Amino acid sequence: MTRGSCLCGTLRYEFDAPFEMMMHCHCSMCRKHHGAPFATFVAGPLAGFRWLGGEEAVASYRSSAQGSRSYCRQCASVAPTLFPDMELAVCAAGNLEEDPGIRPQMHLFVGSKAPWVAITDALPQHATMPPEFGGGNGVQRPTVRPRPGVTEGTCLCGEIAYESTGKPLRMWNCHCSRCRRARGAAHTSNLFVPIEGFRWTRGESLVAEFKVPEARFFGVAFCTRCGGKVPRVSRERSSVVVPAGALDTDPGMRPLAHIYVGSKAPWFEITDDLPQFAEGPTV
Repeated sequence: MTRGSCLCGTLRYEFDAPFEMMMHCHCSMCRKHHGAPFATFVAGPLAGFRWLGGEEAVASYRSSAQGSRSYCRQCASVAPTLFPDMELAVCAAGNLEEDPGIRPQMHLFVGSKAPWVAITDALPQHATMPPEFGGGNGVQRPTVRPRPGVTEGTCLCGEIAYESTGKPLRMWNCHCSRCRRARGAAHTSNLFVPIEGFRWTRGESLVAEFKVPEARFFGVAFCTRCGGKVPRVSRERSSVVVPAGALDTDPGMRPLAHIYVGSKAPWFEITDDLPQFAEGPTV
């Protein structure tokens, strides 16, 4: 039995059958929806999936002619997607509460990989969708022409856009359980930028936030139209926390370390040589 839940706990579900596939996806649509450097999905028989609560709180955004993206209305955590015709249930692995008993098998859409992500494991890599899964190049998003000294990003539907000028403060790969549930991923990569250099260029009225009640700082921001993750203005820390997976241009910074690896997902192996902190860094 493997259970899963969203960040706020509204969505709860379980799988009682073994998973059949586990894959990392680097496509730009997954990165924007999750706000992570890549999304990791597990898939299993639909007959083995059941909702335990919150199904009525699932929102959906039609991201392309081929499919839609589901998420929790309250916290925007990615929700399971069910494919009745294929008798398949697909879930974001970062939202699982137990070890799923399977490990990642490949990287998909590495041709769309974020420029600041380095793949250092030995898993097979596919530039697009491999032939055994139907092939295809996926949905191509418009290319944003970089501007010197400016980092730009948008949500999945494009209604929200933002930019940051000047040098970013820091960038962490965070493995804490809150980040994994919020992003539905192995970890998040958060870019911290000065609050005075950040501005919304459109769609600010569509930004919603969810803050974990018992947390001092932790919260997420998202687009109410598509569920795509967007920056959260943290005035208490005089900075803006940008989900790096949603960026359209290279921020000119790379992750400095892995933090909260003491809470790392059991199915994810860190294979790079970045420093690791069991909890938060000292700065």
